Amino acid sequence: MGDTADNNTDLEAMSFEQAMGALEQVVAKLESGNASLEQSIELYTRGTALKAHCEAKLKDAQAKIEKITLDSSGNAAGTAPLDVE
Repeated sequence: MGDTADNNTDLEAMSFEQAMGALEQVVAKLESGNASLEQSIELYTRGTALKAHCEAKLKDAQAKIEKITLDSSGNAAGTAPLDVE
């Protein structure tokens, strides 16, 4: 699977769509039953990281959507800065 540091770096650079595609590949490999035990553990670990990355991307997108500001007529007027905790 490669070096863990490289996987984490690659993961941070992935878009949501790329991470979902990679997660689907991991699931397909695990479901195929063709992976050794060691490969299965590595795949599961990678899948867990991909899932967390996707969830973080979705949470970020949701926070940005919630920060859309409205004018006095109720129309979208722009976005407010995202408050990151």
